[in-house]
Amino acid sequence: MPQSSFDTLRALAIGTQALGLTLIITLETVLGDSARPWQGVVLAAMVAAALAIALVRLYRSKRRQKRLAERLETPASKNTKR
Repeated sequence: MPQSSFDTLRALAIGTQALGLTLIITLETVLGDSARPWQGVVLAAMVAAALAIALVRLYRSKRRQKRLAERLETPASKNTKR
């Protein structure tokens, strides 16, 4: 089955970064200088989201590699047992 060109994790990463940047700018506009602590919270949430997405991507990649290795190993082991 061919893979889709749409990457859900990439779209999620772009969406969270865009939302975070928009929120940071909005906080500065609405609250002025008192927005600084809230902007830090938003930035920390953006970094946490990026790290979580990176971990999910790494997990999926390793799982895909493991399945591929198992598929490549299975036919060879069947032929040698005969």
